[in-house]
Amino acid sequence: KPITVIEGYTGADSDFKKLAKEIKTKFSVGGSFKNESIIIQGDYRDKIMEILKSKGFKVKRVGG
Repeated sequence: KPITVIEGYTGADSDFKKLAKEIKTKFSVGGSFKNESIIIQGDYRDKIMEILKSKGFKVKRVGG
């Protein structure tokens, strides 16, 4: 199954965990936060990139 991994965040872990929860809730998918990465079940790269851009993050797509 495909997964989407979000990494490279340099802020507080608590903020990153809140972002993970927000993304999981918005798409109604499972996921986790570990090793300073958010792992979301499913291929939501484009949608997540739009959310992060709207929040002011600089995003870069890596891989496929």
